[in-house]
Amino acid sequence: MLISLFERHFIESQEATGITVIGQFCDLNNPDRFVWLRGFADMVSRAQQLEEFYGGPIWKEHREAANATMIDSDNVLLLRPARTNSGFCLEDLKRRSHADQKDSNGLIVATIYHLSGSTHGDFLEFFEYELASRLTWPNASILATFVTENHPNTFPALPVRKGVNVFVLFSHFADRGTYEQHAAIFTNSISGKGVAEKLSTLIKGPAEVLLLAPTSRSLLR
Repeated sequence: MLISLFERHFIESQEATGITVIGQFCDLNNPDRFVWLRGFADMVSRAQQLEEFYGGPIWKEHREAANATMIDSDNVLLLRPARTNSGFCLEDLKRRSHADQKDSNGLIVATIYHLSGSTHGDFLEFFEYELASRLTWPNASILATFVTENHPNTFPALPVRKGVNVFVLFSHFADRGTYEQHAAIFTNSISGKGVAEKLSTLIKGPAEVLLLAPTSRSLLR
């Protein structure tokens, strides 16, 4: 219900304000969870564009139907690229029309590392030196890396998670089978070499891993 409503009414109406609707996904491990990503040029633009969308006619017309499908809408991370060039590359991607309902076999994997320190510098250096090369695999690729954006929430009507410091890796795999093979090889490659031990000192608890199936009109797929 929410996916259909979102893809019919809330993509073009948000992008008309300048928001980039990056992707919409079903969580393969939690069928009741709808995950989506949107981007803004900066925090000032974010406030202006969200005010325009949520104060506009499309949201007002459909918000009751949308809100009726949601139990929890506050699990939101405010992120920025880990490096200036580590965000999503969207320039050559084209969104499918409403008429094209062909599903994608691709899988987007979001790996969320909760950092033990107050900054992300040590983890970013460790990731680039020790982990990134181990994540290269046939039919798999790193799409983007992000860290927590600590700027105050410029649109407090939409709460974001507070008190978190995360590093988020987005990867693309040809399918779930490819991911599962890769995950096993990756785990084996970091064991017994001090890499896993170093990783454990930089993060709090195991990483969150979301297996995300793109919806039919997701730009990222």
